[in-house]
Amino acid sequence: MSARARTTLASQAIIGEPEVVEDAALTHSAAWISLKAAVTAIQPLQAKDGSIPDPVDHPAARALVATIVGDVARLAHHFPHDHEYLVALQADFERWAAEGFGVPDFLASLVAFRPELHRVDGARHLVVFPMYTQNGSTDRHVEAVLVEVLWPQFVAALEAGDYSNALFVPIRFLDFTAGYDTNSAVLFPESVATSSIPTYTWGAIFADREAARFRRVVREAASVTRLSLPDDAARLLDDQELTERTFVMWDLIHDRTHMRGDLPFDPFMIKQRMPYFLYSLEELRCDLTAFREAVKIERRLTASAAESGEPFGAGDAELLDHAKLVQYAVLFDRIFRFAITGSRVRNYDGLGGQLLFAWLHQRGVLHWTDTKLTIDWPEVADAVTALGDAIDELYWRSIDRPKTAHWLAAYDLITSTLTPNPASVWAQGPSALPLDGPPRGLTDAVLDDEFPLSMFYEALDKKMHDVIASTAGITGRD
Repeated sequence: MSARARTTLASQAIIGEPEVVEDAALTHSAAWISLKAAVTAIQPLQAKDGSIPDPVDHPAARALVATIVGDVARLAHHFPHDHEYLVALQADFERWAAEGFGVPDFLASLVAFRPELHRVDGARHLVVFPMYTQNGSTDRHVEAVLVEVLWPQFVAALEAGDYSNALFVPIRFLDFTAGYDTNSAVLFPESVATSSIPTYTWGAIFADREAARFRRVVREAASVTRLSLPDDAARLLDDQELTERTFVMWDLIHDRTHMRGDLPFDPFMIKQRMPYFLYSLEELRCDLTAFREAVKIERRLTASAAESGEPFGAGDAELLDHAKLVQYAVLFDRIFRFAITGSRVRNYDGLGGQLLFAWLHQRGVLHWTDTKLTIDWPEVADAVTALGDAIDELYWRSIDRPKTAHWLAAYDLITSTLTPNPASVWAQGPSALPLDGPPRGLTDAVLDDEFPLSMFYEALDKKMHDVIASTAGITGRD
């Protein structure tokens, strides 16, 4: 959606909604409008690494930086919890200009920005950094984003209990510049231009974008496949805020899982070069862990209520509701959106969706018959749990395996359900692979589309392409 259309919708929504009025007062303020315009104007002057190499552009860049610094100062009173960061941010911009607009170094302001220390529902932050945006812009250009924290009470209770995750910051968009008018749904400190790598203390996920695109895509996919949705799943499609809270619970558990479990490798897999299907299994493992934990919570609360004969308290009722909804969210986002979103070049999230669909189909839980999708709902939880358990078993066994043996075992797990590309060298077995050389040779042998879409997904992709494309830049207010 264009910035003009988004502004129009926001204006139409103001009456009678105090939070929206407050948001609009900020996003329509002269200081924010000026800041956003200055950031937008400086981006074309920047090279991919964030520098401004042409001296001819420096006078204009200095004027724009002066505007940015002044506007940040004018907006600072809205964010007293970010005082130290906003002071450091102004200093970083001024130093960048004074030193001739080389590759930007915003280490000081990044270290000072600590949103994880102020996880209060409704708290707002002004985020301005030279940074790339994951699944968005690959350029480290200056971006400006206004965000609001989502921290419902039941999530705070989960995080304070069995699901601690001190780095996790769920947020929603208030407004943003071009780098976020894309598919990007995360704000990670490692994307910021810095001279050295600090200790990262937070990671933020835009739950409103996740929820909004889920609702749009799943509604269309259910129509295309003629899937009859359970009432609880239908509630997600009709209620943006409910879906946002559901995604916050999902993300809380997913995010912490990367550091937990029987891990045969460094959990920071992004730093390692390996076949992309290993990333698929890791991301799927974390999602299926969220699913399995939601099942455990649902079953525990249900059994406890049955045993006591007492009605649920308000907190347990809300948690039980969201535990059920997380299961629908994981299932439908994975099989409907993940599988056919993005290119077919090493699409590790897409592969995870393909694997989950095929796993359920081959176990007689999901059916595509007479061009109609049906799901045996009582069987879903155990079948999904079984796939998560299979990945856990792979990981546990691979603690005792050499790296290449783990890679081969992971490939076997996937090919036990999905058919690889007929042109694949990997599909020919270990004897066809360069096992006597460095692991890089094995990675190079993986095709960009090692596991092509099935005929079901090829047909679904054609019908869903435009809807999925329409979710770029979407927010909870679209």
